[in-house]
Amino acid sequence: MPRDPYEVLGVEREASEQEVKKAFRGLARELHPDVNAHDPQAEEKFKEAAEAYEILSDAERRATYDRYGHDGLRSGGYAPNFDGFGSINDLFNAFFGGGAGGFATAQGADVAVAVQIELLDAAQGTTVEVSYDVVDRCERCHGNGAEPGTPIETCDRCGGSGQLQAVSQTLLGQMVRTMVCDRCHGDGKVPKEPCKRCRGRGQVSSKRDLEVEVPAGISDGQRIRVGGQGSAGSAGAPPGDLYVLVGVREDERFVREGDNLITALDVPAPLAALGSELEVPTLEGTTVVDLVAGTQPGEVLTVRGEGMPSLRRGRRGDLRVIVNVVVPRRLTPEQRELVEQLNESLTDENLSSQESMFSKLRRAFGSQVA
Repeated sequence: MPRDPYEVLGVEREASEQEVKKAFRGLARELHPDVNAHDPQAEEKFKEAAEAYEILSDAERRATYDRYGHDGLRSGGYAPNFDGFGSINDLFNAFFGGGAGGFATAQGADVAVAVQIELLDAAQGTTVEVSYDVVDRCERCHGNGAEPGTPIETCDRCGGSGQLQAVSQTLLGQMVRTMVCDRCHGDGKVPKEPCKRCRGRGQVSSKRDLEVEVPAGISDGQRIRVGGQGSAGSAGAPPGDLYVLVGVREDERFVREGDNLITALDVPAPLAALGSELEVPTLEGTTVVDLVAGTQPGEVLTVRGEGMPSLRRGRRGDLRVIVNVVVPRRLTPEQRELVEQLNESLTDENLSSQESMFSKLRRAFGSQVA
């Protein structure tokens, strides 16, 4: 049983003619033969989409389907037949290759490629070289499909009109259906001798190398759009775009949170009590932070402007340093004696805190405590 054409195109039953056309265009680009050579079902999927479009783009046919379903269409004489096309390329070009069927040209397919960069590259901006496969205009025939030096003639199948008409008998009489010529794809002309390199298609598959600028501040998973660097369009239509998916490798020193960087600083307990100036890592090197006497575990020191640059505002975020107070282990007898002496000398004044229990828990567990 054929699927519901509304479901195939992914449109609502109240969709307008323009919405139906837009949905079919988008689906057809996804099923383009040059980017679906790996999918043995691509041809059947496109035929299903083409049948759905033929039903929903014709007001009378759509009304019949809405009232009686596929059975009503069959009893009315409508029976889609795409078997006369030699390949999915022929079928695709029948809809998009010429001006007769309402789709004069087809924009080239978009291409996606993924790259990996370091966190420092994401902070400073960098240039990456990408290599990817595209459909390009054939340089041998300059895209016209004819072997150089040979003429382009009027199509003998459609007589130069670019259209074919199919007549079928229905209960209501003859029904005439117009379609794009499968030989000239709507151009009305065909090369007398097809180009040997592209076999008359005017396009070939090729590999392209391109340098892409990665802006400072880009985040893991963001995309960069490079206009016009996708596959070539048909019949002079504009090319598609290149999308570069950027992955930012994890840096063992930092955790990124928006435009801020977070790092941890191990501090011996005695030093946290005494206070000191300590070096902490930054993206470009190190910087010095002032550790005040009596710094507690989990306290956060903020270094302004040492985070990531913002893509929109241009200013840099901050570096947040979480103090990890390290309690000494495996003490020697001499060290134990010193610690015992310190412990015995401590008073309530040394150990008292002005923090509430809530503040202590919040500092210990961060955002886990509401």
